[in-house]
Amino acid sequence: SQYSAVDTNPLSVYVMQPLWDKIIKIVPLWIAPNVLTFSGFVMILVNYFLLSFYDWDYTASGSSPGLVPTWVWMFSAFTTFCAYTLDSIDGKQARRTQSSSPLGELFDHGLDSWATSIFVLSFFSICSRDNGKTGVSVYTMYLYLSIVLFNFLCSHWEKYNTGVLFLPWGYDLSQVVLIAAYLLTGALGVEVWHKPLLFGYYITDVLVILLIGFSLFLSFPQTLYNIHRAHLKKTLKNGSLYEGLLPLVSPLLLFILLTVWVVLSPGNILAKQPRLFLWMVGVAFSNVVVSIL
Repeated sequence: SQYSAVDTNPLSVYVMQPLWDKIIKIVPLWIAPNVLTFSGFVMILVNYFLLSFYDWDYTASGSSPGLVPTWVWMFSAFTTFCAYTLDSIDGKQARRTQSSSPLGELFDHGLDSWATSIFVLSFFSICSRDNGKTGVSVYTMYLYLSIVLFNFLCSHWEKYNTGVLFLPWGYDLSQVVLIAAYLLTGALGVEVWHKPLLFGYYITDVLVILLIGFSLFLSFPQTLYNIHRAHLKKTLKNGSLYEGLLPLVSPLLLFILLTVWVVLSPGNILAKQPRLFLWMVGVAFSNVVVSIL
């Protein structure tokens, strides 16, 4: 089937796309689009493992602010920008070289489903774990990750039903915010996150509130609206409600089981090994959601 995507985000349309159009002209025609896709993913992984090395249990930023060297934050900003760029131009390269394929699309979105959680897990190194004074609790981290993954699921569930991928506005915004956060941390140190921003709220609190707000009041309603519109136009891919809702069953079941595990874990698994547990959540999600891509 023909790949169809719609991007209406002003940040993407007016700022990023013109930049990608310039960058893609530099890329040699002999480079396969999948190489660009994979290179971006490798950069995200390298960044993640580098941060894991300096900050395994998410306490470095809160307990001993100088523990993660400045160059690591700058490197994080660089790799995030490169990964964002490569993910944005691989499709353009496929069209340039006339090598678009359903397999390439699956490869791209499959890696995206995995990268989505890795971006979030890397960002937690900035926030740091709650130590009574600064940071966010491991339960907030779990909630934060779940919401981001839910957003990813929504946009692809929408495509499953409408045949069109409406690119979520949150994606470009989150990448730009992430790059800015790394640069800010590199320039001013993690202490910048330890001071209340507004009314006693920390920047990290504000970001969590914004994320929840974006998801519940912008992304999810937009998804439902686009599916409803396709229903009215009789362009839905699936004939019955049962078929339409089917892809949501596995991710929902996964989320319920994971949440039960988090709440009832006798050894308090999330508090003991937040990085390993949240990594597992991301990998399990990616494996479940790849069936609807």
